[in-house]
Amino acid sequence: MEITGLTWGLTIALIVGLLAFDYFAHVRKAHTPTIREAAVWSGVYIGIALLFGLVFFAFGDTQHAVEYYTGYILEKALSVDNLFVFLVIMASFRVPRDYQQKVLLFGITFALISRTVFILLGAAVISVWSDVFYLFGIVLLIVAGNQLKGELAGDSAEDEADNVMVRLAKRFLPASDSFDGDRLFTVENGKKVMTPMLLVMVAIGATDILFAFDSIPAIFGVTQEAYIVFTATAFSLMGLRQLYFLIDGLLDRLVYLSYGLSAILAFIGVKLILHALHENNLSFINDGQNVSVVEIPTVLSLIVVVGILVLTVLVSLASPKGQALRTLQNAEKFSHRFTQLDPQAPLEERRAAAERMDTWTAKAEQVDQKWRDKLLDHKDRYSQIIRTAHETRLSDPDSADPRGVSEAIVRQAGPRV
Repeated sequence: MEITGLTWGLTIALIVGLLAFDYFAHVRKAHTPTIREAAVWSGVYIGIALLFGLVFFAFGDTQHAVEYYTGYILEKALSVDNLFVFLVIMASFRVPRDYQQKVLLFGITFALISRTVFILLGAAVISVWSDVFYLFGIVLLIVAGNQLKGELAGDSAEDEADNVMVRLAKRFLPASDSFDGDRLFTVENGKKVMTPMLLVMVAIGATDILFAFDSIPAIFGVTQEAYIVFTATAFSLMGLRQLYFLIDGLLDRLVYLSYGLSAILAFIGVKLILHALHENNLSFINDGQNVSVVEIPTVLSLIVVVGILVLTVLVSLASPKGQALRTLQNAEKFSHRFTQLDPQAPLEERRAAAERMDTWTAKAEQVDQKWRDKLLDHKDRYSQIIRTAHETRLSDPDSADPRGVSEAIVRQAGPRV
């Protein structure tokens, strides 16, 4: 398949059109997408990405098709990991739920812009200095090692919310402590000041630039064709906002995702170094001659990337930590739903909600204490959400068996912290 200027132009127009549609059709009015809305649009964007890869097959370009799908899966996995950091940042700024998708879309747009710049720079450097693959490979190995080291040390991503860009913005520009809808600026005491909405976007924008340092070298390890790198990266970012609301809660349960991504980055790093050795021009390595090494084919890369991701997801969901997190999350989720019930809701609906809450709360009580201590966000034994729900339950004489578990929860939780 010949990649011409027209091909680039039509592709960029498609990407910009999809972004514009997202801005005008989905986030103009602040709201939290329903599961159905998120599922439909996630399917649409993933479908577009998969169909795009078939274009290469239609032109008989099997090699680029395999490279595209490998790059897409790799970038999608890295994007999901980045999305988790975005959510940590939003939680640290306490972004209201209805405004989160606007922040996510900004993050996706900025990521697309920053990565496009890095792709063009990377392609330009590769064209004049092929040995840059040594550098790319070393960078990925360092990133993989640091990510693994951070996971083993239990480092938190919350520091991303207080990066240097945010500190500079707070220092030199007046900022409000409270949101004013989804506005970036507001007026306080007659002065125009930033809102936390702008600060969280600054934090995400600065973090996006850091993400590009591992994302772009990784996909250049799959293909050196700039067009494939761009399209795989762009389509992996499109629909990421809807995907978050679709798998809301599942992200937290992928407790070993970082380990899997570390393995993938290390694998791609080794692949890049092998490729660099195969096309070596450095005088201090084999006298500037090519080194006869085995290169890793793209098809094998695809199999390894998919295999590691599948294994990571399965191990995460089946692990004691993953199951404990699922149980505690469901206890909080169904407890919250119970407190949000309309007081005039039918008796059967209130009883059904109470039973679901009791079921998951009872399971939460069986979770090993070490996981409760590690996974619960509160100092007391039970989260405030669960405590509030069961206190509400005690005052509801119509719910099925209103005592029992509820009294035990309130008694064991002790006084409010």
